[in-house]
Amino acid sequence: MRVAVLGAGYAGLTLARRLERTLPATADLVVVDESTDHLVQHELHRVVRRPSLADDITVDLGEVLDCDVRQATVTSVDADDGVATLETADGEEALTYEVGAVCLGAETAFFDVPGLRAHATPLKRLDHAEQIREEFLALQDGDRVVVGGAGLSGVQVAGELVALAREESMDVEVRLLEQESEVAPTFGESFRRAVRDALVGEGVTVSTGARVTGVDADVVRLDDDAEVAYDQLVWTGGITGSEAMAGDRPTVRADLRLGERTFAVGDAAQVVDSNGEPVPASASAAIREARVAGQNVVALAEHLGNETGGFEPRLAKYRFDVPGWLVSVGDDAVAQVGPTVVTGRPAMALKTTVGAGYLGTVGAVQNATDLVREELGVSLDDADLPDAVPDDIVDVSESEE
Repeated sequence: MRVAVLGAGYAGLTLARRLERTLPATADLVVVDESTDHLVQHELHRVVRRPSLADDITVDLGEVLDCDVRQATVTSVDADDGVATLETADGEEALTYEVGAVCLGAETAFFDVPGLRAHATPLKRLDHAEQIREEFLALQDGDRVVVGGAGLSGVQVAGELVALAREESMDVEVRLLEQESEVAPTFGESFRRAVRDALVGEGVTVSTGARVTGVDADVVRLDDDAEVAYDQLVWTGGITGSEAMAGDRPTVRADLRLGERTFAVGDAAQVVDSNGEPVPASASAAIREARVAGQNVVALAEHLGNETGGFEPRLAKYRFDVPGWLVSVGDDAVAQVGPTVVTGRPAMALKTTVGAGYLGTVGAVQNATDLVREELGVSLDDADLPDAVPDDIVDVSESEE
């Protein structure tokens, strides 16, 4: 019996490591990803200012997985028949499986805004971070960078850019555009207020109520006929499904069932939890969904491997429950744990150690140690955490927008 995990982001890697421990001995696990590395997406913005962090936030899949890991691009999935079409270095091939999970994440959404895709750089991969940094350092005094989208990804990259300008003694404006009336619009009032204060304190120009309707080579057009000139444009304004899912993020219910043989986990799907509530796309949700998916994949695999037949197993259901949110803003940070909002050095320490904690859970212990040392200049044990902080917060990736 073959069990396939398609994608090795937060959901896919978490699920694969769980399945390695829990699948029946008769099952062969295969993991497919277009890269040989796992990327800690919620730390990607830091690479814009600190290129050396790239090594800390990439994890060799072959070092943390003990199964068949294949480098290929998934181009389509038949969730009922259990067939994934792969594009490999040798051409196209079909991967059949008895039970599978789509964990392909999401891509940046450009919403068919004229000129946006052609002129803006997204932030989804290491080469995007490298391009953003290179273009930024080529700017002249008096130039302006526009960052579109003030969800947490936009907030974080804007913060990194103003901090980089300060370090390089560059007189460059960083302007953050958001179509809603507040930054971090999907979060609570106290968190939103703290994030905006941090942005302003770091030197970011914040423009809310600014919906982008078109982009030219040097101008962003807004829906009130206003125009914002720019010299560099970064776009973090939303997500869409992967090409393998035809750009769709199909809705799945709390058991995460996408088809007869397939589950969908993380940003690849729009999940409705056991309370009937839509789940925001985030790293923390993806990791927790993967735990439920792991139970369900094993249950279905055991059922299909039982030659005596019988009723399908009762599947576990996912309930959205995340203890807090974290965001860095240049040299500042904001953390919400329950009703409490923390800022400054304690929030930055929390964000870094949570990232390190995640790396530890996927077996990348050296990466975790290096990340804390480079970000905070201390060992993991010496990081200054606030009191009574849950150890399993993972801040949202850019996919929350």
